[in-house]
Amino acid sequence: MRTDAVTLEGERAMLIPLQVSHAEQLFQAVDSSEVWTFLPSRMEKLEDMTHHVVEALQDQEQGTEVPFVVYDKQTGQVVGMTRLLNIAAEHRSLEIGWTWYSSKVWRTRVNTECKFLLLSYCFEVKRTIRVQFRVDSRNTRSNEAVARIGGTKEGVLRKDRTLYDGYVRDTVVYSILDEEWPAVKQKLQTILA
Repeated sequence: MRTDAVTLEGERAMLIPLQVSHAEQLFQAVDSSEVWTFLPSRMEKLEDMTHHVVEALQDQEQGTEVPFVVYDKQTGQVVGMTRLLNIAAEHRSLEIGWTWYSSKVWRTRVNTECKFLLLSYCFEVKRTIRVQFRVDSRNTRSNEAVARIGGTKEGVLRKDRTLYDGYVRDTVVYSILDEEWPAVKQKLQTILA
């Protein structure tokens, strides 16, 4: 599974290959400290975001990630970031994660459309057989969102990750398998309609 940069476009959201030049727009998109509540690091300064972007691009160079900025076509602004990560070509599996959005697009179609675009790309273009999601157990909104789109809860990894503030989180693991994709796709199309 190669990690070619690709642009994925929906009705409202567009996923654009990440570049260092996006760091400032991404930093500006962080309009609430709640954005970082459940993520491993915090972006308090532009330098933090630039470092975060550079790390993602280094992982892409190593073939383990494909990072995207999320562009909201309705507002003409960058509103977040998401990645395909933990890419295991030999197992035809990967993870969708490191996803965050400006609070301006919370509870809009942006996240659902992004998941639809990413899952379609994974299952229909890359022929992935497993896509997983790892979510902080305290993050009710994200856990409900993954379950709502058809992710199957596989279990909880206890004390899985230490966050920037020292909190040691439990991580809920969900997956969607290739044979489940047609039903998940139909569900997502219904939600987006």
